[in-house]
Amino acid sequence: MVLMSRIDRLPSQLQAALAEHRLLKVIAGLTNFDAGSVERISRAAGLGGADLIDLACDPELVALAAGVSSLPICVSAVDPELFPAAVAAGAAMVEIGNYDAFYSLGRVFDAAEVLAITRRTRELLPEVVLSVTVPHVLPLDQQEQLAIDLVEAGADLIQTEGGTSAKPFSPGTLGLIEKAAPTLAATHAISRALTDAGHQAPVLCASGLSSVTVPMAIGAGAAGVGVGSAVNRLSDPLAMVAVVRGLREALGSGVQSGLNTRFNTNLSA
Repeated sequence: MVLMSRIDRLPSQLQAALAEHRLLKVIAGLTNFDAGSVERISRAAGLGGADLIDLACDPELVALAAGVSSLPICVSAVDPELFPAAVAAGAAMVEIGNYDAFYSLGRVFDAAEVLAITRRTRELLPEVVLSVTVPHVLPLDQQEQLAIDLVEAGADLIQTEGGTSAKPFSPGTLGLIEKAAPTLAATHAISRALTDAGHQAPVLCASGLSSVTVPMAIGAGAAGVGVGSAVNRLSDPLAMVAVVRGLREALGSGVQSGLNTRFNTNLSA
């Protein structure tokens, strides 16, 4: 009951997207503190029909994103002490991870550390919705157990990752599927493990996804997806909106009524 009461505090459209397994989160990047980039990504997310924006944990970025989009905002970090200020600035939820930006630096998060961060975050923010990423460097059986432990420690949502470990060797559609394979496998394993353990925490599939593979994520058991580089690596606003729209269409219905009108009238804003 406590778990659901926290999720029930989310904006109604976000609750509906989770319940209907069609949530689309656009990720600006945990280490992306560039205001111009965050503004472009936030605007594209709103115009393209996303449900949620995921930003680096910074109160000024929260205010910036809120000024260009009406979408709820999630902030991501690995330091729990950063979260309260961003929540005070208007973030609707917080997320631990994902960890893709750290692997190239040789920084690896193990199960014990992720659990410790989760417990501290819950101490600081007992009523705020908390999503926690399960590190893909763990074997799948350990990812399953960690997900269960995280929910029991206070996580409301579990997120998967895996794009940085994928080594696609095929072109085109097959390569896109190969890129998404690790996070899809984690989503399937974790969602089943949570269900078998009697937990109802939604699973978000993220890292390495594209319009080809987001429907597969839902089929694997995800309540929604998080997409970052497919959008945030672009610099052209029109192209960014087009990619978000393509993801929205691939994921399913739920685009707000009037989206086309807002796109035509607000893109130049």
